[in-house]
Amino acid sequence: MNGRVCVVTGASSGIGRATARALARLGATLAVVGRDRGRGEETVAALRAESGSAAVALFLADLSSQAEIRRLAAELCDRYPAIHVLVNNAGVVNLRRSTTVDGIETVFAVNHLAYFLLTHLLLARLRASAPARIVNVASDAHRFGRIDLDDLGHARRYRANILFTYELARRLDGTGVTANCLHPGAVATRLGQNNGRLATAVTKLLRPFFRTPEQGAATAIYLASSPAVEGVSGKYFVDCREARSSGATYDTELTRRLWDASARLTALEPGAAGG
Repeated sequence: MNGRVCVVTGASSGIGRATARALARLGATLAVVGRDRGRGEETVAALRAESGSAAVALFLADLSSQAEIRRLAAELCDRYPAIHVLVNNAGVVNLRRSTTVDGIETVFAVNHLAYFLLTHLLLARLRASAPARIVNVASDAHRFGRIDLDDLGHARRYRANILFTYELARRLDGTGVTANCLHPGAVATRLGQNNGRLATAVTKLLRPFFRTPEQGAATAIYLASSPAVEGVSGKYFVDCREARSSGATYDTELTRRLWDASARLTALEPGAAGG
């Protein structure tokens, strides 16, 4: 990974931090994206010490805000003439419904629209840096329920990530930029700890049965760095192996409609990324 610039969102804890640590140790130039300055600065200092590399930088952004995502993308493009890997990992779990500053349901905004918008804003730089890779963290939870394009505030966000990945890969075919998604497993992270005492207590009770962040990050690291998946695109991976996602995720009409709806919600042209 020497000479390759990697952007990792949600990189100040959990899977994101474990992914960033591994990529830094492989020699990558690393852009750590986080929301909290204190945790972010601590993460950058730790990654520099652990990897022996000074090429680790912190970028702060609240990915629930589209204005902040646009600012983040501009800062990344100003800093790096080339970007070779984008790992979309940041996510939230809210038991109580809330909306963002843009008036969009928070979980859908962070777990899907942030992936969609940041990817598009960095796409020209990724294309110019090809071969490049986009890695989207999703979940096998996408197999439950359905996605309602008329009520995306209640959409199955992990399924949206997979649908987005498949459509993105189709549109990027032949550009030298690949897009794949993955299930990290049930991982013991900070995710969901903002949902009150009961949810926190249940999470702590189940923690011994969860994977460690390092185990959960293994597939993201593999997709971001392994020569074995050079040129592989539009696939879903579990435990570093290609797997089939649910049947509904292969509905090309559904992927296109979600793409168009996401473009409208982020004020992008539906034809962005070509295709």
